[in-house]
Amino acid sequence: MVLDAHIRAFEFFGGVCYRGIYDNLKTVVTKVLLGKDRVFNRRFQNLASHYLFDLVACTPAAGWEKGQVENQVGVVRKRFFAKRRRFASLEELNEWLAQECRNHAATAKHPERKDQTVAQVFAEEKDKLLALPASPFDGYHENVSRVLLQLLISFDRNRYSVDAMAVGKTVSVRAYADRIVMVMDGTVVGSHRRHLGRDKVIYDPWHYLAVLEKKPGALRDGAPFKQWALPEAMVKVRRILEDRTGGDRQFVSILSVVSRYGLESVAAVCAQVVDDKTVSSDVILNILSRAHDMEPSPEPLPLSSQLPLLKIIPVVDCCRYDQLLSGDSYGTA
Repeated sequence: MVLDAHIRAFEFFGGVCYRGIYDNLKTVVTKVLLGKDRVFNRRFQNLASHYLFDLVACTPAAGWEKGQVENQVGVVRKRFFAKRRRFASLEELNEWLAQECRNHAATAKHPERKDQTVAQVFAEEKDKLLALPASPFDGYHENVSRVLLQLLISFDRNRYSVDAMAVGKTVSVRAYADRIVMVMDGTVVGSHRRHLGRDKVIYDPWHYLAVLEKKPGALRDGAPFKQWALPEAMVKVRRILEDRTGGDRQFVSILSVVSRYGLESVAAVCAQVVDDKTVSSDVILNILSRAHDMEPSPEPLPLSSQLPLLKIIPVVDCCRYDQLLSGDSYGTA
């Protein structure tokens, strides 16, 4: 969260401060030494090196070094959250809060320059900020975790699914403020939106596709597939095939080509066969193969004006071959 807050703040202000002052919070300071000496968190040091600002830690029990910041937190609470508000998501809350901050800066008078607003004074000072780097810092906290047989890893009191290729192996879990990414040997084997509750199991049904190919019956009762949000056309195909012998296996074969042709293309073909009342995995795979796998016919070669003109018009006549061998006029043309 601290890494993400810095990245968002620098983008919001359009620049980077020359130094950051911190109250020895554990996400920034790993160990407090004598005086101003500190052992800073490695990832936070990477952030500071990426944006080229200096790290300064407050003196323990010296409230005067940070009182201004704490007062501003109280001001923000009273100004924006005195009235209880409801939001559908954190994203919606953040968008509203950012706009309220802009509106306040555009109307509030600067505490020292009474003839200017906060936004006007900031516009003058913005040029003194350090320039943003070409790309933002990749702000994640990393741990390692072993993938269980159920294709799950545990993180922050919740469990998240991982692709079947990582079963029983150790993966790197990169925790961002809003998402969790699992990486194995440089390959992303799972990505989920981060859940801040506890004791939840978050599935991605596509991670279990290799399991379905061996056990297609799990499609009906398996926990990862109970609330699978597939396109409507594919849901219709699934319902039709459920009533047929071997229908589960047929639908799994359709799912297995999504990675090859794309979800939209497979859904479009499913809608076509539903309308034509020809629902079958063979029909769907055949249409997809003909539409995507057939090589396009080569374009005709353009004729060049440099080509010699034919003196003898080609005629389908096998006798000409004998004349060619005998050295007749056809052979010297």
